[in-house]
Amino acid sequence: MSLHLQENLSLKPFNSFGVDVRARLFAEAGSDDEVRLALTEAARRGLPLLPIGGGSNLLLTADVEALVLRMANRGLRILADDGEQVLVEAEAGEPWHPFVLWSLQQGLTGLENLSLIPGTVGAAPMQNIGAYGVEIKDVFAGLTALDRHSGELREFGLEECAFAYRDSLFKQQPGRWLILRVRFALSRQGALHLDYGPVRQRLQAEGVDTPSAADVSRAICAIRSEKLPDPAVLGNAGSFFKNPLVPVELAERIRAEHADLVSYPAGQGQVKLAAGWLIERAGWKGFREGDAGVHRLQALVLVNYGAATGAQLLALARRIQADILARFGVELEIEPNIL
Repeated sequence: MSLHLQENLSLKPFNSFGVDVRARLFAEAGSDDEVRLALTEAARRGLPLLPIGGGSNLLLTADVEALVLRMANRGLRILADDGEQVLVEAEAGEPWHPFVLWSLQQGLTGLENLSLIPGTVGAAPMQNIGAYGVEIKDVFAGLTALDRHSGELREFGLEECAFAYRDSLFKQQPGRWLILRVRFALSRQGALHLDYGPVRQRLQAEGVDTPSAADVSRAICAIRSEKLPDPAVLGNAGSFFKNPLVPVELAERIRAEHADLVSYPAGQGQVKLAAGWLIERAGWKGFREGDAGVHRLQALVLVNYGAATGAQLLALARRIQADILARFGVELEIEPNIL
């Protein structure tokens, strides 16, 4: 078995911002063995290994002096089914949204609120992706990862992954773990999550009083399509900033000046603020400088209008962060990985 290596390859097709930087070396891995070959080849050449999935949570600011490995392993399977609870497994290279649609076709609930999120299955636990009241941790049943230090495979359960808001052990230890496949605990009769955001209102407006998981998925796809630009049309990485957690006292100080502050109780004396509201209130919505900008309909989304560099997009993000801190005393954290 050999690994097909390409030199000096443009990564523009492999990141959703459409930033045109080059990889010193590039390869795709369709199996565990090819992943190991890539690790060996990177070590032989004295290069770091940079695994990527769909490139939808990535901002590339310069050429990449690494062996960039695109995870291309595919496969979906049902491991156990007792008629109610179903354990499914997906290979890391599976595109996320088609995997969600596959689960719905099997008559399963649990992933519908995570519809239309870009990226791959293997990248999903890294960020503990979430939307409309559901996160990966809520349906997670385990994963298999390769320890890049020892070369051994390791199985991870829920507690070991240290999932938090858009965070996990795998994000905290970059360069250590390479996720190969992920397992999910789904249901044939699970309760639907309809109370976060405009999901229920959307279904009611469509006259759907007793929705199925497929109905919820369809409604969420429609909502996301209206709110977020398609990366195939306008380069972006979805939400660029995390919704910040702040002390209740700070939230109340902001609310005293801005009665329409969008916030959610987070427990333990904290409140989650809507980063998009902060950015829009500060006047950044629709801002454009050259080809780097803030989306005209969604202030949480930075966009590449064509030829913006990663450095230009990052500079814009830093300006927004500084402005929000000065105006509101709130630190915004960037969600995508910056390279």
